Amino acid sequence: MPKGKGQKLKLYYLSRIMREKTDDEHGLTIKEMQMRLAKYDCTADRKSLYDDLEALNVMGLEIIGEQKGGSYEYHVGQKEFDIAELKLLVDAVQSSKFITERKSNDLIKKLTAMASDYEAEQLKRQVVVQGRVKNMNESIYYVVDDIHRAISGNNQIMFEYMQWNLKKQLEPKRKEPYRVSPWALIWSEENYYLVAYDEAEDRIKHFRVDKMKSIAVLQEKRKGKDKFDESGLAAYSTMNFGMFGGEERDVKIEFKNEMVGVIIDRFGKNIMIHPSEKDGWSHTTVKVAISRHFFGWIFALGTDVAITGPVDVVKMFGKEIDDRIMRLKRKK
Repeated sequence: MPKGKGQKLKLYYLSRIMREKTDDEHGLTIKEMQMRLAKYDCTADRKSLYDDLEALNVMGLEIIGEQKGGSYEYHVGQKEFDIAELKLLVDAVQSSKFITERKSNDLIKKLTAMASDYEAEQLKRQVVVQGRVKNMNESIYYVVDDIHRAISGNNQIMFEYMQWNLKKQLEPKRKEPYRVSPWALIWSEENYYLVAYDEAEDRIKHFRVDKMKSIAVLQEKRKGKDKFDESGLAAYSTMNFGMFGGEERDVKIEFKNEMVGVIIDRFGKNIMIHPSEKDGWSHTTVKVAISRHFFGWIFALGTDVAITGPVDVVKMFGKEIDDRIMRLKRKK
């Protein structure tokens, strides 16, 4: 049999055909493989194809052969991701506000390419990115990469921090750039936040990553290690509601027993829960960063959840409620 021009790439073409055209439900016979290889100007006799399929197995692409009716078919077995995992990843990309619409479509296209043509049809029902509010900063992926590089290299970083003005334009929050020691990236309420130590102000700060611009990884080593420990970094996103930080306090929260799921979802399973004096109620004490965002979270839960200690935090919450009522009255 004369060899075609694509003969040198036969194994590559065969691998591509098997990935794209077969799965657990769809296989190809040797004859069908020969026909598809011919489209790439590539010829193959039966014996060489048996050897090629075995070579693909050795290379890590699982090829399974089985009798189906009156024919013997081959298909790809275990893949990097099965269809259920790909659907999960597509949904995660779609729903993430952190990823821009254009990047969402790019990533979904790449994920779809990892499925067979038949499986890709199942993903197409999910691949339309709706016109929801998505991040507009296309450079955010490179910023995240630079931050990870600085953390792994134990380096400080410098960057501009942007804010919106009334003309709907991003402008620097201050004239001089920020210079900090990055210690962690935290995902909170669909946004990435950098947790960093600001040596000039001797305190921990957090920054919305999509508002960071012109990031530079410096030669200077990070500072502020003593401000963190492993448990502190792990608990940081739990304490800081939406990354609106404040003074860290131990706060006693009482709640109706049916609200226990909400409390555990927010603070984790390791919290201590005790029965309250009030029938059908329980209480827990958790460490939180006191902020209006935290008070807003409590307020949104209505009368089923209440802050009961310490006294000064209870008073602060009461004042926040009074201020909200006054603002509503002024609007009327």
